[in-house]
Amino acid sequence: MNVSYKWLSQYIDLDGYDGERLAELMTSGGIEIDVVESRNKGVTGVVVGRVLTKEKHPDADKLNVTTVDVGGPEALQIVCGAKNVAAGQLVPVATIGAVLPGDFAIKKAKLRGVESQGMICSAKELGLNDKLLPKEQQEGILVLPEGTAVGASILDVLGIDDEVLELDLTPNRSDCLSMLGVAYEVGALTGRAVKLPDNRVSDSAEQASARVSVRIEAKEQCAHYAARYIKGVSIGPSPLWMQNRLMAAGIRPISNVVDITNYVMLEYGQPLHAFDADKIPGGRILVRLAHEGETMATLDGQERKLEPQMLVITDGERPIALAGVMGGADTEVSASTVDILLESARFDGGTVRKTSRQLGLRSESSLRFEKGVDPARVLPALDRAAALMAQYAGGHVLEGVVEEIAAPAEKTVVTVSIEKINRYLGTSLSKLELETIFSRLQFHFQLSEGGVFTVDVPSRRGDIARDVDLIEEAARLFGYDNIPTTAIEGAATPGALTKPQAIRRELRKRLTDAGLHEVISYSFTHPDRTKLFPALNGEGMLPVRLALPMSEDRSVLRTSLLPQLLETAAYNRNRKTDDVAIFEIGSVFHTDEETLTRLPQEKHRLAVLLTGSRVRAEWNRKAEAYDFYDAKGILESLVDALGVGGEIGYEAARPAHMHPGRTAAVVFRGERGPVTIGYLGQLHPSVQLEQDLADTYVLEIELAPLYDHANFEIVYKALPRYPAMERDIAVVLDRGVEAGKLTQAAAETAGELLESIRIFDIYTGEKLGEDKKSVALSLVYRHGERTLTDEEVTELHGKVVTKLEQSFGAELRK
Repeated sequence: MNVSYKWLSQYIDLDGYDGERLAELMTSGGIEIDVVESRNKGVTGVVVGRVLTKEKHPDADKLNVTTVDVGGPEALQIVCGAKNVAAGQLVPVATIGAVLPGDFAIKKAKLRGVESQGMICSAKELGLNDKLLPKEQQEGILVLPEGTAVGASILDVLGIDDEVLELDLTPNRSDCLSMLGVAYEVGALTGRAVKLPDNRVSDSAEQASARVSVRIEAKEQCAHYAARYIKGVSIGPSPLWMQNRLMAAGIRPISNVVDITNYVMLEYGQPLHAFDADKIPGGRILVRLAHEGETMATLDGQERKLEPQMLVITDGERPIALAGVMGGADTEVSASTVDILLESARFDGGTVRKTSRQLGLRSESSLRFEKGVDPARVLPALDRAAALMAQYAGGHVLEGVVEEIAAPAEKTVVTVSIEKINRYLGTSLSKLELETIFSRLQFHFQLSEGGVFTVDVPSRRGDIARDVDLIEEAARLFGYDNIPTTAIEGAATPGALTKPQAIRRELRKRLTDAGLHEVISYSFTHPDRTKLFPALNGEGMLPVRLALPMSEDRSVLRTSLLPQLLETAAYNRNRKTDDVAIFEIGSVFHTDEETLTRLPQEKHRLAVLLTGSRVRAEWNRKAEAYDFYDAKGILESLVDALGVGGEIGYEAARPAHMHPGRTAAVVFRGERGPVTIGYLGQLHPSVQLEQDLADTYVLEIELAPLYDHANFEIVYKALPRYPAMERDIAVVLDRGVEAGKLTQAAAETAGELLESIRIFDIYTGEKLGEDKKSVALSLVYRHGERTLTDEEVTELHGKVVTKLEQSFGAELRK
């Protein structure tokens, strides 16, 4: 909402408040002002002049030599190149010494040998938005209406000496979508009275009911419809002062009748519409819902297909307006219009919003109806517009208002006690102070002996419905800055992250440091997506269905993070981004019952997806694709950072939708025994083909065990003082034996003297035999207090070999 300072001053005394100070006052009172913009872009010395003569320039075909009276002792000779300049016109003239926007100073000059003593200006040269001017004024110099005083300052004539306040309104303050609403707000903040506009109508003897009939069929969608009939209007431009005010508000003037409806809409916040009465047979108005397949042409020239839930104004047969949105082209006011049927109504905001959104039509009218108009202003706004049409369009207003009220406006009464106001605000406001506040708001009230206010809320303040709303008004008018501050009682608790929060933050940091990108995806998904990776869902667990889903694609809560990561990877691959390394930390949801009688289980998980190349091809190196060990390495770096690397193990697994030979179950070996917390491996080739992905490796694990056992403490050990002894061993065994079990058995046998064990080679070939493999282990032995002898290491190493031979059928490779 753009509010002209000068226009606002017509309703309330603003002495002592310029635009900036008024903006500060309103912002401190809860109505935020984004910008205070001066309409004067730097114009000085421009006055109204009358063109006395016009002659062609002797040496330039496109220039004219004019003489212009600007109210001085002598007429000025001015060379002008505008096509539309003519003798007799009233025009803005920048005299010698004047300044135009851009710090452009006017000086005496010669144009092709002819002296020019000033400049006749266009709207753009004066800093005006020429797109808001009537179409006939958008080209060439600006022609002012007859009756404008010669020599008058153009700042006053065009209302340029003004400031515009841009209000950033919250949805509840629709009352400030009008000049009167803003005036009431300023009046409450300053304690000054509001002056209402004169809306007295001089009715003619003829009854409006003889020419107009109104019936509301859709009573739930239209609570009140009123009409007046104005005869004998003369369509033409509206007065310049009205055009100036409309342009300050960002509305382009069109004609006197249309401008008056827009002017009153901005003044009262009540949208109006003017019909050409001669185009409505019998003056019959029927308000109903649209019929299936019905169409109408709107004022913007578009043919609109209507839906049954849309509210329309009809002449009894055909639609002539979309209620609260836009009028119809068939009944548009034109230059030939003589009689006006003027509409003022209260339409349901939800219905207007749906119509506007479905048709893609947003208008100043729909904006106000959507947020709710004041029921008490339907008739005053109608009378105000009718009076202005009689004054500025030469019309005769027929006697009486033709109306139907389907649902009278309900009165809002709210009670609140002085004690509650002060308790909520932490103040000690007295009865007198609160009475003053409610009086400044122009709220009628009664005060009981018990200190309870009973407030009759004016209909313009639809946002006041409960006692807390009145408490907010008391706080606003008292001044937020005046509310006393109180110290927090009791011992202050320093803020800190919980352990799970700290762990998630650490995981994010390490994954992003490793070059992965975090993904945040919907918790809602399609039911088919929950059927992927069933091993991650848990036995007997079901997805949780939403009661009111947005669509079938978002109808259940996700049971795994991987499907959304697959969608993200496919989305990127389809846009030529083949190398993807992403992760997500989020919640999944499960239930073990068809009908929810208790809350579902919510579990935190980490998921990682790698596809494409880890290293891109360069001139000096080949591309390196991601593999299983990249995903495994990422997991190991994370669990080591959390201090639980020793509790994590891997077992061969073949879960659905994962590669049967390149997948491992991630096992957490806690004090309660080993438990599978997730899976790590390559996607099944069929899933990769379906998603159009290259080889893709994924990881998804539960975070709860990490929450319970993570230890961020760093344990330091002294550097070893005694030497270590290293022994290597290569054994041949069945290919199906897991290397992890091999190292685990060796470590258990070697005991405390074994410092480390690693696999440094795995070999398969024909020489070993079918389904055989060779695994080479490197074992490091060390004692912390002495040097080990060769004999005791040889003995211990022999026990390890024997254990491998007995447990796995291993043979020493020769």
